[in-house]
Amino acid sequence: MDLAIIDQSKPGVPEEQIKLVNDVLNYAGKYLSLPENTEMSVTFVNNDEIQRYNREYRGLDKATDVISFAIEDDGDDLPLLIDDEMADDIAKNIGDIIVSVDKIGEQAEYLEHSYERELGFLVVHGFLHLNGYDHMRSEADEKIMFDLQREILDSYGLKR
Repeated sequence: MDLAIIDQSKPGVPEEQIKLVNDVLNYAGKYLSLPENTEMSVTFVNNDEIQRYNREYRGLDKATDVISFAIEDDGDDLPLLIDDEMADDIAKNIGDIIVSVDKIGEQAEYLEHSYERELGFLVVHGFLHLNGYDHMRSEADEKIMFDLQREILDSYGLKR
């Protein structure tokens, strides 16, 4: 997976945590059998910046932990005239996730697990939203998404 990680947080995300995000999301991509040319981005921000995103895009004037911006193909675009072999080479951008580093720390402390576990939880949570999972549609969808999230994190080694 082609993963862009952008750190706009202060004082910044340590390199070993950037590596963890890269590793766990690549693992999650393989777990879901995504094509290797899948693209996405993760941007780390502080609470004030994620609050701005939350207000602007969701109408909620408060900080949150993670926001996902999925790039969905609604089929309204003009068709590309390419053969199947070329189609395999074209990267598929699934979207962007924004993560609050402040919320990672707050929630890890509250839930009494490691910062790394919460970091992994939030990026996998956002990643699953980019791939069409949505815990807010129904209780059944919530169970499917949260079970898959736990499976990915547990099998990767980030257990609660």
